[in-house]
Amino acid sequence: MKKISTLLLLTSLLAYTPAKKKTVIVWQPSHQTNTGKDFSEAAVSNAIAEAAMATRPSFKEYKVWSFGHKELHNADSGSNTMVAHTSAVVDGKISGYAWELQQANQHKPDVFIALHNNGGTKRHAVWGYIHYGDEHEAENRELAARLIAAIAASTTLENRGVLLDSTTGRNDYRCATTGKLSFYSLDEHINTSPIRVLLEIGDNAISHDFLQDPANQQKMGEAIKKALTKWLEERAVSEK
Repeated sequence: MKKISTLLLLTSLLAYTPAKKKTVIVWQPSHQTNTGKDFSEAAVSNAIAEAAMATRPSFKEYKVWSFGHKELHNADSGSNTMVAHTSAVVDGKISGYAWELQQANQHKPDVFIALHNNGGTKRHAVWGYIHYGDEHEAENRELAARLIAAIAASTTLENRGVLLDSTTGRNDYRCATTGKLSFYSLDEHINTSPIRVLLEIGDNAISHDFLQDPANQQKMGEAIKKALTKWLEERAVSEK
């Protein structure tokens, strides 16, 4: 009887496979409503994020979006590269960006994807941005490249490549480590996700009608999710 019990115990131990941790993805669509004429970057970016989240397969996915939160300053506006719109506290209120990043960090994401629309470029294109000097810079560059290539391949948008956030020369928010201009949402001191990319999809003037077409928004969301899934699968295999 003792031998049988031992055998049953060993069999059950061998048969047990620990539950695999589900990948956590955080989406941060732009909350800006003050960019472009007759154009809501918030609405467009959110529609693309919603399309991506609805596309299979499903991960543990969360959206962080300050749009409409009146208890925050710059909840529906503001630049990702300005101290006044990001890290600053105004009348005791934190910014929309700060709130979004607090929410994102609570989810302990494996991947963080910010979605925006560019402006003033005179190009119907898509760009990827990653944080300068990041520990995971190579991985971030690879993912950003995959995502913008997928968007370009599924639409008429030109692929303008992956750039460092330190190259934009915009405004005054700087990374505390490098001292270089950077995107608040991609700063490793603010965002705890190991993988962090920001996509600038289209131009609010040149791509005005294209970006507001629901069919295009759906197409881009699906393309992003499929490229992300493939990258995650390949990464999992390489880490074994």
